[in-house]
Amino acid sequence: MSPRTSKPHEVVERALALSRADGCVVIADEHSTANLRWAGNALTTNGVTRGRTLTVIATVDGKEGTAAGVVSRSAVTEDDLEPLVRAAEAAARGAGPAEDAQPLVTGVPEAADFTEPPAETSSAVFADFAPALGESFARARSGGRELYGFARHELVSTYLGTSSGLRLRHDQPTGTLELNAKSPDRTRSAWAGRSTRDFKDVDPAALDAELAVRLGWAKRRVELPAGRYETLLPPTAVADLLIYQMWSSSGRDAAEGRTVFSRPGGGTRIGDKLSELPLTLRSDPHEPGLQSAPFVVAHASGDDRSVFDNGLPVPAVEWIGGGELRHLLTTRHSAGLTGLPLAPSAGNLILDGGGGGSIEDMVSRTERGLLLTSLWYIREVDPATLLLTGLTRDGVYLVENGEVTGEVNNFRFNESPVDLLGRATEAGRTEKTLPREWSDWFTRAAMPALRVPDFNMSSVSQGV
Repeated sequence: MSPRTSKPHEVVERALALSRADGCVVIADEHSTANLRWAGNALTTNGVTRGRTLTVIATVDGKEGTAAGVVSRSAVTEDDLEPLVRAAEAAARGAGPAEDAQPLVTGVPEAADFTEPPAETSSAVFADFAPALGESFARARSGGRELYGFARHELVSTYLGTSSGLRLRHDQPTGTLELNAKSPDRTRSAWAGRSTRDFKDVDPAALDAELAVRLGWAKRRVELPAGRYETLLPPTAVADLLIYQMWSSSGRDAAEGRTVFSRPGGGTRIGDKLSELPLTLRSDPHEPGLQSAPFVVAHASGDDRSVFDNGLPVPAVEWIGGGELRHLLTTRHSAGLTGLPLAPSAGNLILDGGGGGSIEDMVSRTERGLLLTSLWYIREVDPATLLLTGLTRDGVYLVENGEVTGEVNNFRFNESPVDLLGRATEAGRTEKTLPREWSDWFTRAAMPALRVPDFNMSSVSQGV
């Protein structure tokens, strides 16, 4: 059994058959990627890769409870399979009882395509994109700018089988495009990014035209001090902030008084009004264009996921509805512990409820403020308030009397996304976006631009 000739569903079945544990979960992830890179208006590299990762989760019952052992390895051969299963069993026997132990999930219908070959990508995914990119290189060269960036497409076919009878499968396409335009002297830089399932909805010419405008704005430079400014956050920046908020919304942590979602005196803030705008923050595995796994795939246990929940259906959830906190992340274990509704994490995040206008419309209604491009190097300062810090990047623009009048220096910011939702005075049209900071981990997001009247630029940064 070589990793490339063996069928993933057969590997799952063999691993389950080899198991001597009381319970077993096997996850086979088939990875297929294609990529393009370019610099100075010319392609530099391209490639295609394939691979497999096999995760075995063994559960062992004991007098004090059930223990779990997890082992993951890549490029597993026939000779590696039994040692991998035994290693997971040994890890379970050597571990103490798992706090999150639950009976393995049952009753989910078998996937009709469980025995079908994995989905694969190839350079063909760029069949229309690559020629259009080449045309953009020519336009950029004639316009006196240089384009840098990369495009990546990945298809992951996940096969999940359990000793309790589940046989599930999900194919997840993930495409990202990041494009930088620079002036020949490298003193001006602008960035644009897109998330896509198949690169059929990505227009390099439109992105290049957008970046050309931004480089034009940057010809006039204005130095501004730190302070609080009316600020227009584009969808990518809103996504980066709200993804961190979602990652910090463990129901158990909130119930135990450790997060911004903890109620003073005990309990959680579910039911509290977080925004006066009619904002709805939600996840839905079946959201068109942002589809994600409709069942739990947990390679390890953590605050908001449990290996015992593998295969559990993931429903659509409103985290915030009409500006009110509705749900926090829970596993079966933490839901039972806290009394909160079961709400597994999902692979996408959508913020709805804006007025439907574009960010250009919002600029036209701005007397004086800042327009951001993106955020990066975001880190947590205080979990009790979810205070985050980070830097602006690749363009902060001054807006005066409804027009962009120049580029200003970069800043370090200090803000809590929860506070921002409460202070935002306008939300634009929801659109698919690429979260720049978290694009290696989370790409399926749709967000509006937000107007914040007093965004805290805490210090001036020399970042670009």
